[in-house]
Amino acid sequence: MEKEEIIEKVKNKIIEMQGVCDVFTLNDEDIENIREQEKKAEEMTLMGLGRGDNQGVKEVIDREVAMVFTTTKEFEWPCSPQVILMKEGEKIGEDMDDTEKLKEYEETGDALVIGNIVIYDKSSISSLTGSSKPLVVVMPPKDCPTVNKVPEIKDVVMGSPSPPTDEYLKNRMKAECDIGMGTFLLGFNIK
Repeated sequence: MEKEEIIEKVKNKIIEMQGVCDVFTLNDEDIENIREQEKKAEEMTLMGLGRGDNQGVKEVIDREVAMVFTTTKEFEWPCSPQVILMKEGEKIGEDMDDTEKLKEYEETGDALVIGNIVIYDKSSISSLTGSSKPLVVVMPPKDCPTVNKVPEIKDVVMGSPSPPTDEYLKNRMKAECDIGMGTFLLGFNIK
């Protein structure tokens, strides 16, 4: 099967997912623009907590083929965590989907719960001021079971772009941005 046929097959699989509007294959110029946008985003302080590290996007743009797809509110996000908080190489927190577990953490009093984010040890936040290394907000790569089923590809990974990259991608796709529309990146290698 030719590369273009495989790409088309993957696009069709993506479109089958609930809440997906459109799919677009990225070219080398797009990849470089994304790399630049993500580098700028990493340098910004996230929520006043520290710097970002979008590992999902980095992995996507290192694959042989990279795509972007737009999503609606009906799109089912991959399982948590979407965000992992790291300090000096140690995981100190993450976001969580499990409301029961969030409630447990809140009740114990050891952890700090902010919305759906749990910081496992409150003291790790108080030590962010001063000379300690900054907090790193990691956006991990995500799996895509629907696309993993395409037998001609391997190393499938998804990443959630930073706001500047999201804006670039929507402009690039000439997407009519409805409220709640988002973008996801997906990358893979051909077997």
